[in-house]
Amino acid sequence: MASTVPQEELPILEAVINIRNRLTALKKNRAEYVKASDVNSLYQSVVKQVNKLNDVRDDTTTYNNRLDTTLADVFSLLSLFYLTIGKTKDTLGTYCQIASMKQILNHMNESAVYNDADLAPFHRRLNELRNIIQHDKEHGKHPKPLIKLLERQLNECEAIVRTLQESLSVLPVELVPVHQKLVTIRRQLVALAAKEGSHKAELKPLQEELRKIESARVDGNFLGPGGIVPTSQALCSSLLEECFEISQEIKANEESKHVASSLKPIYDRLSGLRTELESLVLTHRWTLRETDLFNYSLSLQEIDKMRVDGKFVDSEGNRPPGQYVLLYMLRRCYGLIYRLLSSSEPVSEELMPIANKLSTVKKCLNEVLKYGGPFSARDLYPYQLALFQIDSMRQDGKFIGVDGTIPEGQGILMAHLNECHELVEMLRESMEEADDDDEEDIEDDEDYDEDDESDDEGPAEEKH
Repeated sequence: MASTVPQEELPILEAVINIRNRLTALKKNRAEYVKASDVNSLYQSVVKQVNKLNDVRDDTTTYNNRLDTTLADVFSLLSLFYLTIGKTKDTLGTYCQIASMKQILNHMNESAVYNDADLAPFHRRLNELRNIIQHDKEHGKHPKPLIKLLERQLNECEAIVRTLQESLSVLPVELVPVHQKLVTIRRQLVALAAKEGSHKAELKPLQEELRKIESARVDGNFLGPGGIVPTSQALCSSLLEECFEISQEIKANEESKHVASSLKPIYDRLSGLRTELESLVLTHRWTLRETDLFNYSLSLQEIDKMRVDGKFVDSEGNRPPGQYVLLYMLRRCYGLIYRLLSSSEPVSEELMPIANKLSTVKKCLNEVLKYGGPFSARDLYPYQLALFQIDSMRQDGKFIGVDGTIPEGQGILMAHLNECHELVEMLRESMEEADDDDEEDIEDDEDYDEDDESDDEGPAEEKH
């Protein structure tokens, strides 16, 4: 429960709310691209208020009032703006990624459905984010309080990953294949539960797999080589029981549209969010402004907070059927947001149309080169024209923003542009080689025809 804001913090709260409103207005403005200067100006305003807050607070007390939640919103928005302007390798750009990762890891910890292969990508990504923060810390790019905040959040994520890894470490090597199989089956079951329509054909083989695993147990225990009973049976046994429980729920809910009527509003809301996020995953290069993800995150957090002891309840406090479906969809949405954040490129929103055009041209040129000719200069003209148009956008070798600044992503665009020019040159060389071969073939044919004519004339003269 959030505590009351002290009197001395009220002016800071008012200023932070004003900053959040300005960030929200900037987020809603789709008429023009986000300017790095606007984002940096708002960031400096936040730093000023954080410094004031540090002056009235001590480092030993944990605070949780309206000012803290508002600051969290502001940092989330700022972090998304940093991704939008292409600063993915900046400390502030890691804030929203760490927050998204923490949500997923908490849900993994709650569900206890994961294996080493699931944890490895998180471990790698956390190391990458720590390197970014450490680099900025060494170069003094951000105030110490911000660095300290990010390091604390990063440490919390790493602590969750360590906890998850330790829970798997107690699993004997003999039970690892069984555990991995059960994790896979459970995921297939909850994905099946969230699908529309009948599931009998898809459910049957999964149930047969579960019965096969169950039949391998002796007196309720999984056996290792030589008939020994490995320790830590509970992890696999509870997972097996849960898989049977989900499969039974799927069968029971076959005719009831997956979830109880009291949970239908939540189901419909999650279904809509999932559909929109899955669409963004496919089209994000062309349609996504990273700040759009803020509203999705808020919606998911609101739904998450509806749970009581990890379950969704109705107005009477009961736990209606359909829990696995809702949890699956909630976690799926969290995963999609994290995927979109992780795939954000270090290219400013203003330069993304150019980056997308170059990417398309490069793919087409690679395909032409892959399948070869014959082709003419006319075939290469559209690609050369596209590259000429992009080249003409540069000023002194740089792509300039509408406000005269140099947006992020210059190096990536130049690398793509140079690669496209190299591909065009390779195609022109192959075209010239083909023309030379054709000329040689024509000369050979002419020589052959002359030889034939001289052979025909020789006997004719002898007859005379």
